[in-house]
Amino acid sequence: MATGPRYSVPYKRKRENKTNYNKRLSAVKSVNPRLIVRKTNFRMIAQLIKFEEAGDKTLISISNVNLKDYGYENAPKNIVTSYLVGYLIGKLALKNKIKAAVLDLGLNINTKGNRIFAVLAGAVKSGLKIPYDEKVFPSAERLQGKHIKGFDSKIIEKVIANIDAKVKA
Repeated sequence: MATGPRYSVPYKRKRENKTNYNKRLSAVKSVNPRLIVRKTNFRMIAQLIKFEEAGDKTLISISNVNLKDYGYENAPKNIVTSYLVGYLIGKLALKNKIKAAVLDLGLNINTKGNRIFAVLAGAVKSGLKIPYDEKVFPSAERLQGKHIKGFDSKIIEKVIANIDAKVKA
């Protein structure tokens, strides 16, 4: 490790390989806001964030808790819930005249068909323009909940209808 008067210590997040500042800068400089998707033990959080010199500004923030307002009370962390979170944030973005975004995965591992890509699938289905490759989406059966034993896929249609009705109002 180099030391001396001309050596500068890299940022902590760079040293710990938590942030790639070149990728972050290219995403931040984009004209479109970032669709940031984060998953915790009990929540799927989706946010639309716009870069400003004073600091990032959160335009819209949604989690699976917000789906209760639209009649969805099922499991908090499955692919169907993630899909509905994406659909809801997409509809709210369109209502606020945001037509396009860029996906920001953060430190999440991008495995084909995971919950983060289910959020992306919902946002794209709602009409939000986001660059993507359809290969990464979960299968249509998983998005409709057919892989869950005893799950009624008509619930999804009702929740989507409620989202469309409430967002237009």
